[in-house]
Amino acid sequence: MQLIDRHLGISPDALNVRSQRFELLSANLANADTPGYKARDIDFAATLARVRQGEGEMRTTHGSHMQAGSGPLHMQVKYRVPAQASLDGNTVETQQEHAAFMDNAIRYQASLNFLDGRIKSIISALKME
Repeated sequence: MQLIDRHLGISPDALNVRSQRFELLSANLANADTPGYKARDIDFAATLARVRQGEGEMRTTHGSHMQAGSGPLHMQVKYRVPAQASLDGNTVETQQEHAAFMDNAIRYQASLNFLDGRIKSIISALKME
């Protein structure tokens, strides 16, 4: 399994971090009119680096321990500082959120395409084509 993981590289981890970022950005957009809501985001590069290093992962220390599932990533969620404060305390700027969402979508698709190519090359090598 380690050989396949090495061949796939960083793409699976990047997809996981990007999907977690989608959730945050979607929540920001959904709460654009909620008084007092604070827009949140993550630092993609820092989160991906932590995931790649295995920081914060649950490990089994005894043979009878259960394996931990793949839960939410260990993200450091940060609050956005708005360019212009609103009277109701909401910090969501919809145009900025839409731009971040679309940027994340494009990068997610690129990572997905790259991963697809890697998987196809593994399958091709296994078939010995």
